[in-house]
Amino acid sequence: MGEISVAAKVTHVPSMYVSEQPGKHHGCREQAIEGHRELSRRARALGVDTILVFDVHWLVNGGYHINCQDKFQGVYTSNELPHFIKDMEYDYKGNPELGRLIAECANARGVKTRAHEIDSLGLEYGTLVPCRYMNDDSHFNVVSVAGWCAWHSHEESRKFGEAVKEAIEKSDNKVMVLASGSLSHRFNDNGLPEESMFQISNEFYRQVDLRVLELWEQGRWKEFTDMLPVYNETCHGEGGMHDTVMLLSMLGWDNYQGKAEVLGEYFPSSGTGQVNVFFPTE
Repeated sequence: MGEISVAAKVTHVPSMYVSEQPGKHHGCREQAIEGHRELSRRARALGVDTILVFDVHWLVNGGYHINCQDKFQGVYTSNELPHFIKDMEYDYKGNPELGRLIAECANARGVKTRAHEIDSLGLEYGTLVPCRYMNDDSHFNVVSVAGWCAWHSHEESRKFGEAVKEAIEKSDNKVMVLASGSLSHRFNDNGLPEESMFQISNEFYRQVDLRVLELWEQGRWKEFTDMLPVYNETCHGEGGMHDTVMLLSMLGWDNYQGKAEVLGEYFPSSGTGQVNVFFPTE
């Protein structure tokens, strides 16, 4: 019987990749990178074999989609911020069986879902950035789920998250599940992201983000789920915050009993609010 061994909400800001490069920003995101490495250490200690990512940089307009080919290999340049992420190489193993099982469980619940094994279907940077720091040695298999669900409801994504849990438990896998996306996500109007790399676009967004983290750390999930629709709309949640909905529904939604642990620090990035958070699964 499989299990969700690790669950987390993680940042994937492109400036983490910039932080590796020589120059004035070298090392600027080290604490965020270290949060990813800490999650990797915890996953390895628990015998995790697969990373499953709810990726808000994979946009879909209809249905739910899973990228679960048996191997991911390529060179990636972001079409959004090519001056931040360019020519980034990746090479990971996949887990087609788990992807197919998730689709089967979701479709059985009435959630239209497709599992794809297409060589030319590449990974987006919401998956690639976390895997760069958690899976640099290709230790884990990788499955990527579209999390930017443009015309989907949170209720549908809750059902999908429940199906993911069912599928993992039916599998033979120990899985680390990542909701890969920011908290508030309001960029500055047509600015240069590198000029606001360490700024929030409005202090209101920072304050709401920090309150959300307090609720998570205190385990006040009913209050958070009640405020989530307005929080998402008002603070411009990345990808509609479907990644967070999927993760939390997988853990039990407002009946979840865990108290979250913030790894490192909350930080602003190019106007947005970013963080790494560990969600206990026991």
